[in-house]
Amino acid sequence: MTRRVERDALGEVRVPADALWGAQTQRAIENFPISGQRFGRRFLAALGHVKRAAAQANAELGRLDDRRARAILRACDEVILGELDAHFPVDVFQTGSGTSTNMNANEVLARRAMQLAPEAGPIHPNDHVNASQSSNDVIPTAIHIAVTLALRDALLPALDTLRAALEERAIAFDDVVKSGRTHLQDAAPVRMGQVFGGYATQIAQSRERGARAVDALREVALGGTAVGTGLNCPPDFPRRALAHLNAALGTDFAEAADHIAANAARDALVEVSGTLKVMAVSVHKVANDLRWLGSGPRDGLGELRLPAVQPGSSIMPGKVNPVIPEAVLMVCAQVIGYDVANTLGGLGGHFELNLMMPLLAHNLLTGTEMLANATRLLAERCVTELEVDRARCQAGVEHNLALATALAPAIGHDRAAAIAQEAERTGQTVREVAQAQGALSPEELARLLDPRRMTFDA
Repeated sequence: MTRRVERDALGEVRVPADALWGAQTQRAIENFPISGQRFGRRFLAALGHVKRAAAQANAELGRLDDRRARAILRACDEVILGELDAHFPVDVFQTGSGTSTNMNANEVLARRAMQLAPEAGPIHPNDHVNASQSSNDVIPTAIHIAVTLALRDALLPALDTLRAALEERAIAFDDVVKSGRTHLQDAAPVRMGQVFGGYATQIAQSRERGARAVDALREVALGGTAVGTGLNCPPDFPRRALAHLNAALGTDFAEAADHIAANAARDALVEVSGTLKVMAVSVHKVANDLRWLGSGPRDGLGELRLPAVQPGSSIMPGKVNPVIPEAVLMVCAQVIGYDVANTLGGLGGHFELNLMMPLLAHNLLTGTEMLANATRLLAERCVTELEVDRARCQAGVEHNLALATALAPAIGHDRAAAIAQEAERTGQTVREVAQAQGALSPEELARLLDPRRMTFDA
């Protein structure tokens, strides 16, 4: 491989001749061959937006001449569009401030800007692209932006899709009464529509939590530079830069009220991680219930018929498994696992800087995107195609011993319990035992043991 010589404060470094990055990025490549995982598209786009807004603000404040500013803006546009992703090779697991990735961006943007506009003259990664900034405020700002957009544009719409699909099934299944279950035992009857309405409400509540998480990310660190004091940053820089950023993204990011806190702690990211965990728990509940309700088809619960999306076994002909819910459950487990690491990442705030930012960025963005994809998948490839086995549900309710609950107000708890126990011992239904014992008139038994009546809001 042909290489060129680049220099930084530590000396000479040999860099691939066709690479847009420079010496500091090359050192990071060699220092951190750890996971092979790079920052994803959404984070790199957010980083490009930060650099673009910074260049615009610096031009307005006279810190960049117009030619250099225009060249940097053109290069930033290419980063935002993903055209330069191959030139961001640094591993996620790197220096805790993300300095390697910030310098990767600075070096790539400087070299690409000079290629695009040679007439602009020399463009320096630090003096021009990183003007008025530090890795310590750029990286947390980029994380807030990327996670906000992932929530706004991916996860919240996916939750809306799942909620709508569940509400539609709730309406379609509302005429079906089934056995309720508590402690994995038969419980009082419930309508399948009520069950799905409950799922929809749970997902709607998760969506509300997600909206609050977006608000928690609103304040950003840009303008605090190295330690939050704003050294080398013009006073009006953050306001101008964020105005350009918000205009480009349709957001409402604001300068942090306290830059010392904004640089030193990543509490908002830990809060968002906790919200993602709650969302994962909610989605897991729905997916797991669907998996169990569709178990069988003959020796399980079998109250739902899940769509057959692929053969389920390499050895058992005709077997079909609940693969969509299973994939969703694994994603939920991963998101919950990420939250543990993110909590530890929040503990990485030492004095004036958090040193776990790349980890937080990677986990939050990966978790958000995965949960969004899994949630949409559950809605579109499972919930919307669910069918209910009405006969199975009706038969289950009729044999449900918990029907005796409806008799208790009329004949007393102890006698109702005895009827249920006799039904269990003999294999009869509660209705049959109560009729045989003459516990109530046929008309009163028919009224009290009407399963739909037991669901109350019928």
